[in-house]
Amino acid sequence: MHDGIRLEILDRPTAVVVTTEFRREAELQRAALGMDALVPVVIAHPLSTLTDAEIDARAADAAAQAARIWLGR
Repeated sequence: MHDGIRLEILDRPTAVVVTTEFRREAELQRAALGMDALVPVVIAHPLSTLTDAEIDARAADAAAQAARIWLGR
């Protein structure tokens, strides 16, 4: 979240990716740092035990979410 906030302050559209396990922490951090508008991209947890095909699916989901965030949808 910290890096994403720094990039947003520099007017760089940002998509911070977190897994469902860390969603609440990301929301707390963005609120504490005064950047409530930075919406995280949330993908299912875990990642470490997935096959390549499952990781590809998570990446596609993350990319779609990021595009919606960047386009304001």
